[in-house]
Amino acid sequence: MSIEINNESGVEVDEAALLRLGDFALAYLRVSPEAELNILLVDEAAMEQLHVQWMDEPGPTDVLSFPMDELRPGTEDSPTPAGILGDIVLCPQVAEVQARGAGHSTQAELELLAAHGTLHLLGFDHAEPDEEREMFGLQREVLLGFHLDERKRRR
Repeated sequence: MSIEINNESGVEVDEAALLRLGDFALAYLRVSPEAELNILLVDEAAMEQLHVQWMDEPGPTDVLSFPMDELRPGTEDSPTPAGILGDIVLCPQVAEVQARGAGHSTQAELELLAAHGTLHLLGFDHAEPDEEREMFGLQREVLLGFHLDERKRRR
């Protein structure tokens, strides 16, 4: 997998963990190892600009996803073909506020948002209740599997 991480936010984050999460999520969702994913971390001003430009909504948001080749999750017999998955843009400052409210670390919130953004890149959405159940259930599976994998890695 080709995953590029560019931190322009001015906030120190565990980029290696985000990279491992990206690798895990794409493998879990059976995306081609030749797929490309970009993760960009930006400050609130840059995120607000993107939020207004692309969603026509004011203020910064936590995560934006920009799919490129409209790739979808693969199956055991047929992984997703190679291609450009797209870009995930995260705002650590917004994630920090949300993390405090949720009672976990900013890093945990960024990992949740990265998993969420990855699912959006693969065509998942949460506009309808059944879509929300599917997407958030898969998001939980990815994060749970990743954290189990991380525990094994540390042993």
